[in-house]
Amino acid sequence: MRLQGNNYNSRCLAHLLCACSPFFVLASPLPAAAPAIYETLPPSRTGITFSHQSGLTERRRLPESIAPGVAIFDYNGDGLMDIYFVNSAGPGALYRNDGNLHFTNVTAAAGVPGRDFGLGVTTCDYNSDGAPDLFITSYGRNTLYRNNRNGTFTDVTREAGLELPGLWTAAVFFDFDNDGHPDLFLGHFVDYDPATEPACRYGDRYHYCHPLSFKPHPSKLYRNQGDGTFSDVSVSSGIAAHPGKVFGAVSTDVNKDGLLDLFVANDSVPNFLFINRGHGKFDEVGLDAGVAYSADGNPRSGMGVDATDFNGDGLIDLFVANFNRERFSLYRNLGALHFTDDAGPTGLGTATQMYSGWGARFFDFDLDGDDDLVLANSHPDDQIGKLSTTLTFREPLLLFRNEGAKFTLLGPEAGPAFTQNWPARGLAVGDLDNDGYPDIVIANTGEAPLILHHTGQGAGNWLGLDPGPAPVGAIVRWAIGDKVRTKLLHAGGSYLSAHDPRVILGLGPATQATWVEVQWPGGRKTRLTQPAARSYYKVVPPQ
Repeated sequence: MRLQGNNYNSRCLAHLLCACSPFFVLASPLPAAAPAIYETLPPSRTGITFSHQSGLTERRRLPESIAPGVAIFDYNGDGLMDIYFVNSAGPGALYRNDGNLHFTNVTAAAGVPGRDFGLGVTTCDYNSDGAPDLFITSYGRNTLYRNNRNGTFTDVTREAGLELPGLWTAAVFFDFDNDGHPDLFLGHFVDYDPATEPACRYGDRYHYCHPLSFKPHPSKLYRNQGDGTFSDVSVSSGIAAHPGKVFGAVSTDVNKDGLLDLFVANDSVPNFLFINRGHGKFDEVGLDAGVAYSADGNPRSGMGVDATDFNGDGLIDLFVANFNRERFSLYRNLGALHFTDDAGPTGLGTATQMYSGWGARFFDFDLDGDDDLVLANSHPDDQIGKLSTTLTFREPLLLFRNEGAKFTLLGPEAGPAFTQNWPARGLAVGDLDNDGYPDIVIANTGEAPLILHHTGQGAGNWLGLDPGPAPVGAIVRWAIGDKVRTKLLHAGGSYLSAHDPRVILGLGPATQATWVEVQWPGGRKTRLTQPAARSYYKVVPPQ
């Protein structure tokens, strides 16, 4: 099914689908500067008036510094990506996409305000009814909202078996046992109790205590029973044996065995790499794999994560956004469960040395077929400017172009938002107007979000795939002439946020792909022959 451009109208393409000197005189005015890649859309344009409430207190309680996340997903099935903003000291907000980059707040009508102290969000069709559901993590109780497929949601947290208090951060739905039902990893931050929280001060001012002041806490793994409920397999799977301080998590297949693994970024303790051994068992191999510590053997403060094959060698690489002065990590996959940190050689290390990273996403903003990288940064402590002359609370957004062995940091050409500093946390990428150019939404702590619209400047042609709400583990291959590229669709990543589930393939100057193939979990394949550029195609597994 081909879904044309902005209006997302569908028509049948059955013939494409098959199952299987120092002085000078200025004689004329200088040419106008090229338009920026990203323009910032104001609330008057989008209708989005939401502003995050961090719950900031003079005492500076730890949960205040964590949120928020943001999700891009099509909750009502109209082909337009909607946005959910997590709130902490107030209700969250669901904005329905009305088209033409305008949104309407439908939180009350949809019934999704969240509860307790909201932190993160993810989406998944957990009950396989074809509609994406909404899961919100919190300090307090999480919330699973089942999509009723009529514009409303129902809170089914308790009946699903997920009613559990804590300081929950990253949530990742992925099918670890390949039974067709998405399971749930639920990351927990530190062992936190406000009654025993230490008092950390700069002189007479409170500041947020470093996570080293708190003990690690076990996370959870829940198996989807296929009947709307989940069973706790944290102990039997091996996940519970490794307490951490989880901020970010991504599920992908690092060893190409067809089983989804789990990479977890921890703050101030070693990162985890859980290898799926099948039969419901995971081995934690982060130390042996070379992704647990820095090169000098120290744990870092991991926050945002992502995964991709950045160098096109067929192996999935891992990325972690760390704390300032630690440099961010780009773990290149060497095969046989060994990684090396290429942040230095690729230029990412120097560029990120003085920042604290949260939201992170590999995506192809210039549509040349290679995954680029966008990062949302800010210091965790809003009081840092009173202590340091080199660090600030608000930090810049960073946009890098993938140039093979290097990542090049873009300057003002990226857009006005990339020349300013922000209190950024979550980040999600998605095509908000169905023009094929990936837009960016940034969730700021204690402030309004940023809606960054891709203008199309400097971008190549594209081809979009809509694989439905649960494509995790699928492998997409596409050819332009004799060059074949591959992308593994993973779950999670970024920081407490969820992206548009559709896939945008960069074609460069080509006006069509030679072919596109989707290999679904289990091995079935769907193939498009010579699909034209600048269209979305609905793809489903063959029957």
